[in-house]
Amino acid sequence: MTAMETLFTFRVETPIGPLRIVSSEKGLVYIELAHANGRGFAGWQKTHAPDAQVIERRTACDGTIEQLLAYASGERRIFEIALDLRATDFQKAVYEQVAKIGYGETVSYSDIAIAIDKPKAVRAVGAANGANPIPIVVPCHRVIARGGALQGYAGGLDLKARLLAMESALPETPPEQARLF
Repeated sequence: MTAMETLFTFRVETPIGPLRIVSSEKGLVYIELAHANGRGFAGWQKTHAPDAQVIERRTACDGTIEQLLAYASGERRIFEIALDLRATDFQKAVYEQVAKIGYGETVSYSDIAIAIDKPKAVRAVGAANGANPIPIVVPCHRVIARGGALQGYAGGLDLKARLLAMESALPETPPEQARLF
């Protein structure tokens, strides 16, 4: 008999809006942004953890909340969080490239497609980016259209613009983003 999986959820107010953080025993699985469009956590859970028990916590104990609050306050640029990323191989390839985008930098969807050796998969890269279950930590807000336009973001284009403005407003960007994968 297989033990039922448990997911722990925690809600927190941040300078970039309220977030819902969801973790498993292995690590962070989902971040729900304020005003998120799409299916939200319920949709993610139906696909990736349909039989999981969800427990609402009053406190978080793995450092994720503290790191997200520090990021939202402009005090953290690199995350050191255990991840339990549930995605297709293609999505994981996209997220690995997105995770390499440095703080305060942007790349285009086509740049990501080329980097994963699928230059014609620009729309699929956009779809994968839109399905990113852990935005901010895997910084999909740093992916923009080739011409520089802001396109699509789970938390809305206003939040995407705010995050990019916040990152570019801080002095001296570190040479590279930490490797999450």
